[in-house]
Amino acid sequence: MSQDRDYIVRATAAEGSIRAFAITSRHLVEEARVDHDTSPVITAALGRLLSGAAMMGTMMKGEKDLLTIQIQCGGPAKGFTVTADANGHVKGFPNVPDVELPLNAQGKLDVGGALGLGVMSVIKDMGLKEPYVGQIALQTGEIAEDLTYYFATSEQVPSAVGLGVLVNPDRSVRQAGGFIIQLMPFTPDDVVDRLEKKITEIASVTEMLEDGKTPEEILELILGEFGLEINDTVDAAFQCDCSKERVSRAIATLSRKDLDDIVSDGESIEVKCQFCNKAYHFDIDELKEMRK
Repeated sequence: MSQDRDYIVRATAAEGSIRAFAITSRHLVEEARVDHDTSPVITAALGRLLSGAAMMGTMMKGEKDLLTIQIQCGGPAKGFTVTADANGHVKGFPNVPDVELPLNAQGKLDVGGALGLGVMSVIKDMGLKEPYVGQIALQTGEIAEDLTYYFATSEQVPSAVGLGVLVNPDRSVRQAGGFIIQLMPFTPDDVVDRLEKKITEIASVTEMLEDGKTPEEILELILGEFGLEINDTVDAAFQCDCSKERVSRAIATLSRKDLDDIVSDGESIEVKCQFCNKAYHFDIDELKEMRK
């Protein structure tokens, strides 16, 4: 049974020494798939990244804070960019939407093979002069492990990240979701040991979602014995804030010569938003107006 809406749960456990997030994100990943017409392995990679970013976005405090995760990689996928805010909204795009690869040794979509070697950058724009940028080399390219490594090295927060996307034979998204569990500096050692053991024993994210587990139930499975407390839930959605006005501002930043060339062609132009692929048309009169 699939969830009828996407949402994120925020929780704590072990008297506040563990903080946890879980998401069900099938609808938003499907929306991204349709927008970008992605192949199954790219759907899985983009879906994991969108799910992780949506949870990480809700870790930020400010209403206007923005989190961007960029992957640049040497594999056929070439890279991804996703952006999330503090309210569960996320958007993103793949550099190459249609990579086709054989399944990996486990019979799963080969996300690691699509990404190959590369770099993941996490950029947090919190309204300060300079955004915070943390950068790591991709560890496996499977994204969950890479985010786990990012938290440990860039933020010094021991974390466990699980992300999963299941794709139907017709390429639509069957399941998507994940969790992030983080240890605070004062987590007792015995709790750390028990939690590490627990995380090795649980089923994969996609198996839990296929079993009909909600984000609350996924956290209950992992953290139930540590006194799980659900704090709140946040609706999650694929949401792009592009508009004709924003796109026209971007066109207006072209050089005088480029604008002259476009106008002298005498043809209207179509510009697509990178994040959601929505097309905006500009006729010759609008272009002339911009040139002024």
